[in-house]
Amino acid sequence: MTTDRTTDPITDPITDPITDPAATSRRAGMLSLLARDRMASAAATVLVLVALCAALGPLLLGDLAREQNLRAVNQPPFHTDAGWQFVLGSDSLGRSVLARLAVAAGTTFSVAVPAVLLSLLIGSAWGMWAGFHRGWRENVSMRVADVILSFPSLLLAVVVLYVFDPSAANIVAVLAIARIPVYLRTARAEAAELRGRLFVDAARTFGTRDWTTIRRHVAPIVLPTLLTVAAVDFCFVMLTESSLSFLGIGIQPPDVSWGLMVAQGRQELRDAWWIAVFPGLAIILTTVSATVLAGWARIAGDPAQRWRLTVPRHRRRELKARGSGKGLA
Repeated sequence: MTTDRTTDPITDPITDPITDPAATSRRAGMLSLLARDRMASAAATVLVLVALCAALGPLLLGDLAREQNLRAVNQPPFHTDAGWQFVLGSDSLGRSVLARLAVAAGTTFSVAVPAVLLSLLIGSAWGMWAGFHRGWRENVSMRVADVILSFPSLLLAVVVLYVFDPSAANIVAVLAIARIPVYLRTARAEAAELRGRLFVDAARTFGTRDWTTIRRHVAPIVLPTLLTVAAVDFCFVMLTESSLSFLGIGIQPPDVSWGLMVAQGRQELRDAWWIAVFPGLAIILTTVSATVLAGWARIAGDPAQRWRLTVPRHRRRELKARGSGKGLA
């Protein structure tokens, strides 16, 4: 006996290969999925350009960023009469804003990236260990996280850097410690949920050690979520470093960061607005791009949601409309 079943290629996820997560993951890689999303592609392009500036800027433009030219003091932007290096203008000492932006990108990234990596590694390992074993380990870990979170990150950094030397190493250390509870809580919740899964019980039945089980079975599932959190947390750490530099207890001259450039240009905002505006725009573009890319990565890393990145926008709207119509019916 056969049954005649009519299917809708948009609303039926069983017969439609577009909405099949497994087929989507086999058909398209991450790069092809990224190319389908214009906003995510633009955000990734901006981040790649900023990363290149951070890596190559201090090497290629380090001397130019420190060179003073008193004949080109407060040179307005987009006037290349004084040379290409002043395409974004100059500051009150005749230094190139373009060169200082590139060098400041390296300084900002040298603080934000290590702080995020340290907090990610320590918090993730600690959280998975606590969530997998439960009991007193979980209780002690959560209380420690609550104590750290009870102090605002910026306030904690201000107090520590005011007492100690406001160097880049101290900034990395205090920001990394302040952000550990974010990853600890996320990893603990994920590991506690995965602890009762069948494949984890099977590994423990066969005598697999706890750390081996965490490394082979728990960590690969938790990692996409943690990386998404790290992408968003990178924005927070970068903004915190810029705020500390703006307050004068972050990066100190002769080093330069985007926040320090904004602080140095605020006094001349009326006469030379470009000194503070361009580093401010760099902070905004980088944080917005990282946030957009983190949102894309959250969907791309979830097999149940990844199919949405392969469906055209008009078909997603039609799918949503039909789903709402069926719910009303």
